[in-house]
Amino acid sequence: MDQSAVDVCQQFLLVLKVERQLSPNTLKAYERDLSKLLSYCAEQGLKSWPELTSHLVRGFIAERHRQGLSSRSLQRELSACRSFFAYLIKIKVLLNNPAGGIRAPKAAKSLPNVLDVDQIHGLLEVEPAGPLESRDLAMWELLYSSGLRVSELANINLMDVDLSGKTIHVVSGKGKKSRLLPLGSKAVSAIRTWLPLRSQFDVLNEMALFVGKRGTRLTTRSIQSRLERWRKHQGLQGRLYPHMLRHSFASHMLESSQDLRAVQELLGHSNISTTQVYTHLDFQHLAAVYDQAHPRAKQKKK
Repeated sequence: MDQSAVDVCQQFLLVLKVERQLSPNTLKAYERDLSKLLSYCAEQGLKSWPELTSHLVRGFIAERHRQGLSSRSLQRELSACRSFFAYLIKIKVLLNNPAGGIRAPKAAKSLPNVLDVDQIHGLLEVEPAGPLESRDLAMWELLYSSGLRVSELANINLMDVDLSGKTIHVVSGKGKKSRLLPLGSKAVSAIRTWLPLRSQFDVLNEMALFVGKRGTRLTTRSIQSRLERWRKHQGLQGRLYPHMLRHSFASHMLESSQDLRAVQELLGHSNISTTQVYTHLDFQHLAAVYDQAHPRAKQKKK
């Protein structure tokens, strides 16, 4: 590809960063996806974007599929291509979107992994040993109590928590949407235990609720690492990651309340279809109970 074709990619990424204010992770994903497209176009001997046809875009997706890319990743790459081509139309480089009528293979719907109530109790009913474990327990209680995303947990500041009112204000949620959430009594108690210990670290002017040994805000990666360490220490089998606590919160709330709209609001989902995945989990639980309990659910052994 000519340098001008490469330059317009960089211009597009700058627009995403400055005008649309996408997160760093999303920007990296766009950059990665477009670099794959650039490499493919160069292999095809293309010099400029107007040379790219729908047939070639289909070839690109087919090649990525042959390379073992999942359906979900293919859909993401195709979405990035469509957005980029729309930008090229806007700046009059292209007349039509060559990815407009192309669809990636549909991904099989996978249900989120959740912990049952007994596993949650085994994970959280622990006497912490030292300030770091007190901090960790407060984080796990907060994730499960309010269904936070790990990025939201990392971004929580001291002033976002109202322990007397038992609420937490998520200021920088997904899509820059804020929401006010209730705090459970266990989470309130764990945070109250952590706060006096927090001052033992060199926090200076740091406003983050959860800090590391150096007094700085914890990253999402360090939170994930601490949860994995906690899992091993508690002897819990299988994988454990922060989003599992959010999934467990949603599943248990829906199972108990049957109020899909309320769970949608608590999770901060823009579309209720995203929340509906938990109804399938709830049905799985009901079906399992039915199979075990109903006298005519099981076939008699011959």
